[in-house]
Amino acid sequence: MSDYANIWLILFIVWGLPLGYYRSNFRKCVYQTDSWVINVKPFFLKEIKGLFGNIYPEDPLYIRKRNSYRFYLLVYFLLFFLYSYFN
Repeated sequence: MSDYANIWLILFIVWGLPLGYYRSNFRKCVYQTDSWVINVKPFFLKEIKGLFGNIYPEDPLYIRKRNSYRFYLLVYFLLFFLYSYFN
């Protein structure tokens, strides 16, 4: 494995660690629950609508969590794009 492959692997692992935290917080806000069960249930449609739309425009907590989750996913997308471009 080359040095560049090791760097990419480390970047993906480090950036991927908080994924569960961000997704859990976002899903709890979208489905309006504090139950941990929401993390294992495969509900996706409302989550996708909440990520790309604005299902609770009056809720500043939802908007803040949505925007931070969007930023997190955008950086993840950029990492994958850069990895595929340079390899």
